[in-house]
Amino acid sequence: MAAAGQDSQHYTPEGLVQRLEGALSSLGREGHALRAEDLAPLDQFHSRGLEATVELADVLQVNASSRVLDIGSGLGGPSRYLAAKYGCAVTGIDFSLPFVEAAALLAEKTGLAGRVSYRQANALSLPFDAEAFDAAWTQHVAMNIADRAGLYREAFRVLRSGGRFAIYDVVALNDALPYFPVPWATDSSTSFLVTADETMRLVEAQGFRRVWSADSTQAGAEWFAQREKERAQRTSPPALGLHLAMGPGFAQMGANLSRSLQEGRVGLLQAMFEKP
Repeated sequence: MAAAGQDSQHYTPEGLVQRLEGALSSLGREGHALRAEDLAPLDQFHSRGLEATVELADVLQVNASSRVLDIGSGLGGPSRYLAAKYGCAVTGIDFSLPFVEAAALLAEKTGLAGRVSYRQANALSLPFDAEAFDAAWTQHVAMNIADRAGLYREAFRVLRSGGRFAIYDVVALNDALPYFPVPWATDSSTSFLVTADETMRLVEAQGFRRVWSADSTQAGAEWFAQREKERAQRTSPPALGLHLAMGPGFAQMGANLSRSLQEGRVGLLQAMFEKP
């Protein structure tokens, strides 16, 4: 989820790999490859989790020969889903070294290390040649980046002609700020929301052609409401969850995003673009 421009401390949890190893060991799955469904509560670091990843993957149109770039890959859940589902090769980049190391660990645990790879990099200066990928996507990353034009310009550069670019982001709905802290920012100094219309304009200004878009705000609000009901019924945190990466304060971050969605302070946008 981390790409560039954010508070580095927000995405640099100490001892993350060790915590993940301990949590995975407690599941008693030694000797058995973990599936995307097993890890979804932990590694789908965006609103609506695995469900949103599946939706976006359906319109990305990749196959076993595709080279895919996951910009701001976080713990690697979406990239591993793509590799497992479609057999494609996926490269994930993230600004947070602990996330890169954790994603590599989870790739080994899921038996996908041969099809996915991760490296620390800046989304505003991708370490790849022009036209190196057939598809790229980014989920809940752009909210941290002030230079949106730079982000989308780099995605355009590394895609071949005909390549597809998928985005899934939190967007501004009005002048109201979300309640802080949220999953991507402790306060407004590292949160750079723009509206859905402005997002479309910025992406298309780099040369992309819009293929598809969807407003996922209501679906996101309902998803958070269901998660809050489930949380209220638990007596302790689940063995796998984003609290392992973001600490005990993550529950409040999620609750603040849920409230912001419910009150119309922010929205959720999914969209697909193509490079001519």
